[in-house]
Amino acid sequence: MFQSVLNLFFPKVCFACNLKLEDNEKYVCTSCRHMLPVTNFHLDSRETVLKTFYGRAKVENGTALLRFEKKGITQQLLHNLKYKGYEEVGEFLGKWLGAELKTLEEYKGIDVVIPVPLHKNKLKKRGYNQVAKFALEIANQLEINYVDNVLIKVSNVSSQVNKNRFSRWTNNEELFTIQNKEKISNKHVLLVDDIITTGATMEACIAVLNKAKNVKVSVASMAIA
Repeated sequence: MFQSVLNLFFPKVCFACNLKLEDNEKYVCTSCRHMLPVTNFHLDSRETVLKTFYGRAKVENGTALLRFEKKGITQQLLHNLKYKGYEEVGEFLGKWLGAELKTLEEYKGIDVVIPVPLHKNKLKKRGYNQVAKFALEIANQLEINYVDNVLIKVSNVSSQVNKNRFSRWTNNEELFTIQNKEKISNKHVLLVDDIITTGATMEACIAVLNKAKNVKVSVASMAIA
């Protein structure tokens, strides 16, 4: 009864279309769920993400849950996650992708999940890393450790939204550092981000993670452009 009264005054809305959710719906309405542009890369197009990093970084496996298009439904989801504080979006997508990855042989060898970090100043301003809950839910589904104190962002740069491929690449040089290397030594790491555009951010992270002993890296993201 209390929940019904609460929903009357503060109705839960779909994170994609912002319309009121029905009682049996959670996070995203049924209509929007059917419209989500799912990639299924980890199921039947496994080389697609790997091609992004070909010749640039060694990646064992790679996937992205959704396709990203400007003014599309995925953009609305990520906008609500990143700028409106709807961290539940990351939780929703992480549970979804994690449940699928745990059924695949390629991902059963993953030892630890690491999110692409935010610079401490941006983290303080925003209050959360938009990738954290996504990564944490994947770790929970795979029943492995979530680690956020190994990969550290040491340089705070401006937004990359309007930068071209070359600018993104040069902008990510020497942005990250590594600490507590022993936590990932001789391990298979799943590096997680919100969106893969050119792959420059993950490429920079992989280069730093490879400073630890005998590390293998796979990647996963909420979306790919």
